[in-house]
Amino acid sequence: VHFRQEDKMKEAYLAIDFGGGSGRVIAGYLSEGELVLDTIYRFPNRQVRMGGHVYWDFLSLFEDMKTGIRMAVEKGYTLKSIGIDTWGVDFGLIDKQGNLLGNPVCYRDSRTEGMPEEFFSKVDVKAHYAESGTQVMAINTLFQLYAMKKEDNSQLKVADKLLFMPDLFSYYLTGVANNEYSIASTSELLDAKARTWNFKLIRELGLPEHLFGEVVMPGTSRGFLKPEIKEQIGIDYEVEVVAVASHDTASAASVVSLSAEGEKVAFLSSGTWSLLGVMSDEPILTEEARLAGFTNEGGTDGKICFLQNITGLWILQKLMQEWKEEGKDVAYSTLLPAAEVAETDALIDVDDTVFQCPVSMAEAITNYCITHQQTPPSTQGEFVKCVLRSLALRYKTGMEALNRLLPEPVTKLYVIGGGSQNKYLNRLTEEAIGIPVVEGPVEATAIGNIRQQMK
Repeated sequence: VHFRQEDKMKEAYLAIDFGGGSGRVIAGYLSEGELVLDTIYRFPNRQVRMGGHVYWDFLSLFEDMKTGIRMAVEKGYTLKSIGIDTWGVDFGLIDKQGNLLGNPVCYRDSRTEGMPEEFFSKVDVKAHYAESGTQVMAINTLFQLYAMKKEDNSQLKVADKLLFMPDLFSYYLTGVANNEYSIASTSELLDAKARTWNFKLIRELGLPEHLFGEVVMPGTSRGFLKPEIKEQIGIDYEVEVVAVASHDTASAASVVSLSAEGEKVAFLSSGTWSLLGVMSDEPILTEEARLAGFTNEGGTDGKICFLQNITGLWILQKLMQEWKEEGKDVAYSTLLPAAEVAETDALIDVDDTVFQCPVSMAEAITNYCITHQQTPPSTQGEFVKCVLRSLALRYKTGMEALNRLLPEPVTKLYVIGGGSQNKYLNRLTEEAIGIPVVEGPVEATAIGNIRQQMK
């Protein structure tokens, strides 16, 4: 598709991409057959501790999303459609009148501690994985709901619908309530083969079946902007909201699959989380896959994202946040060169639960090293080197496990997302895994989001 020069700024698709630390509104349009991206608005996403829980500030995020859409209109774009993607597992509950029953709780909340162990004392873990194909993680929606059911949470009693984060944003734009497939697949409540709700499991959990709505596939219309939203953003025409692959990983991975060109490639979506895997035609539900910690999540074009969830740059992000509060320099241009020349052999297990949400990440790393009879890092450079070397070695372990489960070994790794800009980590990764690492695109998620709208 080609736009005339004077028209190229007029019609655009909007990708609303919410990450664990920030959100962005990106306009995409075709110019002379090429996709052009225009970052309209970036805004922070924060976790709020209150009353013993950790929440997402949904109201602020919704307002920021509308601000970004309005800014795109003010910049002169005519909106073709909007697609929304977010992180996985988290959700909001609405009542029959469409009221939000509470701010969504963050997956880093402590309410799910011990829930997987309790659940699997009653349920056969092998049979469960053969149905769900989901890596067991305490943060998963299943265990969040299990914890709510256990505490007799009042929201569950009056809720009409469960909406995952992108479903929730879409609902308040359009008034249409449904569950997009890729984001629902992060819940551990789907039947991986049937690609719809596992109502047998839902009944066993004692959860109301009416909470779980229609599962829609990427590419489905989610309706049109409500009149009051159109008024707030300053337009008088219809704008469709499209169900893209609304789990950000699935949108990003769809871009890598386009680049494969017959090669056996893997993707590493690098951000707060690291998601390492391949695109598969069917779920892999073997006991070997379960023991290796792999999950089967919904993708685009009928594909499955077969991957491992690995704690990613969260540890470094938390360190940098702490250093910033202490008035220290947290520029990557300072930290990464310091890490390259730092002398430390300290290594950590990045997936250890002590790093999930500590009050002090520096103290957590120090205590871990002492417990494991290592000299802990002391300087900023040493801390950064410790974290990045540990990540690279974790990627090596993940790649080895992946290759054991595939008919042919992976020959190239695409590192996508914001973390792909960390060249030092990319070099450590390439040295660790022994195959070429290709960097970027940084905005793979937005590209995948917009591509799905265009289709």
